[in-house]
Amino acid sequence: MIFQSFKMALKSILSHKMRSFLTMLGIIIGVFALVVLVSLVNGATSSITDTIAGLGTNQISVYIYDEGFRLEDLRELTEDEAIEAVAPYVESGALASSAVAQKNAQVIGTTAGLAQMQNMELESGRFLMTPDVDNHSYVCVINHDLATEVMGRTNVVGEYIKLNGQRFLIVGVLSENDNSIASYWGASYMAYIPHSTLVRISDVGRNISSFYVSAANDDMDACEEALKIRLAERLGDDPENPENFWLYNESEYAEAMQQVTATLSLLLGGIAAISLLVGGIGIMNIMLVSVTERTREIGIRKAIGAGRGTIMLQFLIESLMVSLMGCLIGIVFSGVALKLISTIGMSDFLDMGLDSGVHYSISPSIALISILFSIGIGVLFGLYPANKAAKMKPIDALRYN
Repeated sequence: MIFQSFKMALKSILSHKMRSFLTMLGIIIGVFALVVLVSLVNGATSSITDTIAGLGTNQISVYIYDEGFRLEDLRELTEDEAIEAVAPYVESGALASSAVAQKNAQVIGTTAGLAQMQNMELESGRFLMTPDVDNHSYVCVINHDLATEVMGRTNVVGEYIKLNGQRFLIVGVLSENDNSIASYWGASYMAYIPHSTLVRISDVGRNISSFYVSAANDDMDACEEALKIRLAERLGDDPENPENFWLYNESEYAEAMQQVTATLSLLLGGIAAISLLVGGIGIMNIMLVSVTERTREIGIRKAIGAGRGTIMLQFLIESLMVSLMGCLIGIVFSGVALKLISTIGMSDFLDMGLDSGVHYSISPSIALISILFSIGIGVLFGLYPANKAAKMKPIDALRYN
């Protein structure tokens, strides 16, 4: 009986192709909007998460409002088992020059630990080492843009660059794709030199007001607590409500972004779901028309023994098939649209400034939710027409003209 009902429903749908397609259109648009919008948010979320992970989430940013610490004081912080490494981050400006060109650059005084903390990616050479800091060496690591614009090329390890007229040996060049915090938020032209050397060539002074701390065993909570206690002891402050220092746990940024994107997914999904409800109203409308058109057919079927449940099932199946066919078409269109966006890049497609290398695809869970929601729409909005058909009296249906 069910198989026969499916055949009759399919025959009814195909006998009015244009009307059936227009009825499905609301479901198609709703599913398309739901799948594409949520998939775009998920793809963007993945890109943002990868970027944040690349910046390094196993670290804490520290800023001292007081007189600051000396380099020796920072090294003492690593005596705590919860703290793995500490690296100062002191900025200064300098004129970077060579025989090729000159540019205003951002010079960062730091130590060896910064590269590992921020997942810096080197194109060639090495990063700063502890002996460089201890010996006040005039060595530097430059980023890709500085190498290209000032040195004229990137294979410059072993050559010299001048920073405010002082010659520095280039020991490393960062990759063009480096996405460390400094590269992500910093200037176009950057040079990393030992902090002890920066003190000699600039007026920044020996006191360090900003630095990064990485957690041992990725235990950010333990590291943060230990850091608060040590800083409070040193600065005579309250570890829970400090006035002389400020901490920021980089992992909190990742968690906050995940919450924002999850909320955005729900919001956009809810908006798209409204389109599906509108599509459901279209299905109910056309099913009521179908019931009216087939009144005599319903009367004949009831006259030869078809029960109320049989008639109701037939129209419910027809409503369900319209909804599911619209859903499947919407999913296919969504896949094509997402493939197109992935190919040409979202930044080119919508000028949103997102990474054009992000791959967008239909999540199986989103497709399943769309199908289940469409089934619910088909059943919900098909109940009233089906019940109306099932309640018809055979004699009234046979007399209908």
